[in-house]
Amino acid sequence: MTAYDANNIFAKILRGELPCYKVYEDEHVFAFLDIMPRVPGHTLVIPKVAARNILDIKPDDYAHVARGAHRIAAAAMKAFEADGITVQQFNEPAGGQVVFHLHMHVMPRHDGVAMLPPASRKEDDKVLREHAAKLTAALKAG
Repeated sequence: MTAYDANNIFAKILRGELPCYKVYEDEHVFAFLDIMPRVPGHTLVIPKVAARNILDIKPDDYAHVARGAHRIAAAAMKAFEADGITVQQFNEPAGGQVVFHLHMHVMPRHDGVAMLPPASRKEDDKVLREHAAKLTAALKAG
């Protein structure tokens, strides 16, 4: 397996070298909106440890990511008045992984509304700010 690249885009976001629409952070995980969302509220949850994917992360560190995704999913259901949630996590190119820092996609879903294809369009900054505010408020409300 290929080694972790400390210059991947998510590592740069974690270091504050690139901007993002942060919605949650604790000592173990960082969560932010996907700027090319497949659905409104599409959030990425990443570990703060350097991990290429599920194949090289320690189980305890992965558990933190899963707990973060669980928390985001519950808040996204409320914030986006969703009918359901899709959670995805891809590993290595053959598994669909594109950014090589472990991440979980949390996507609020609505009955009868299809997801956009991956990386099909960049969302407007104003919309992303509004979605981040909604999700952050739902997280704070519990």
